[in-house]
Amino acid sequence: MGYTPSDKRYDSMQYNRCGKSGLLLPIISLGLWHNFGSVDDFENGRKIVQRAFDAGITHFDLANNYGPIAGSAETNFGKMLKMDFPGNLRDELVISSKAGYDMWPGPYGEWGSRKYLISSLDQSLKRMQLDYVDIFYSHRFDPNTPLEETMGALDTIVKQGKALYAGISSYNATDTKRAADILKQMGTPCLIHQPRYSMLDRWVEGGLMDVLEEYGIGCIAFSPLAQGMLTDRYLNGIPTNSRADKNVFLKATDITPEKVALLKQLNEIAQQRKQSLAQMALVWLLKDKRVTSVLIGASSVAQLENNLESLKNTSFTNDELNAIEKIIG
Repeated sequence: MGYTPSDKRYDSMQYNRCGKSGLLLPIISLGLWHNFGSVDDFENGRKIVQRAFDAGITHFDLANNYGPIAGSAETNFGKMLKMDFPGNLRDELVISSKAGYDMWPGPYGEWGSRKYLISSLDQSLKRMQLDYVDIFYSHRFDPNTPLEETMGALDTIVKQGKALYAGISSYNATDTKRAADILKQMGTPCLIHQPRYSMLDRWVEGGLMDVLEEYGIGCIAFSPLAQGMLTDRYLNGIPTNSRADKNVFLKATDITPEKVALLKQLNEIAQQRKQSLAQMALVWLLKDKRVTSVLIGASSVAQLENNLESLKNTSFTNDELNAIEKIIG
């Protein structure tokens, strides 16, 4: 069946300015890390993307190696774009991709060299059948390549029109500062940083957020639910076929009795707010105005809808924040 976007798609979503740029991002963005690869059901992924756009989610985040198999999420997303977002609808989307992790064999298939980054984006554009992406990231800091080379590749990509903006992901505070300075000198500002950030993983509060504020760089948080730990799935043990059960991105040893006790305390606060633990965890990140957007994943339309429900209550009382901090601080 054909897809016609809802004419009410911008009625309820909130959009934040990304740092000091002119770009606005929805406060919830959709990542295609899982559930959109060649091993997944294409029509299910397509329905998730359609529903996301109908809800005002305009930002879709990918990377060269998303799948499995690596690259297949971009291929599938390209098919969805061609089927459901023809013509000027592309201009209502913010599409991002990244390169930095292992993608193809040999010495040129990962890290941060100029050869790898530019070649990888060329491949990504072909897979998605696009002329450009809106944001292209250096997916991780490369300790063995001069940062000037990595940032120079991003600068070239933007000036060639293959990406509208440059970003970085998972860089620490010191390297973020260096990267931003290099890009600024080249005339291509660093638009955005994509760090891992959740209630259970707060490393960004150790200096990175201050750097982003100082430099006017946006922040989009990935793994906001700590790979599913910040949901009700692990409140009573480890369910069969869960990530922790399969030891996929989350290990069974991570679900300690102490961690379960902490999650139960957080869940009590969420229930008092008439939210699920996952919903509260998402909007807790947005309490910091330096966070532009929270990057979610979804395996079904129902899961997406559940995450969107979090936007019905995005404010916290001081008592709630203090209680949460006492649990996780």
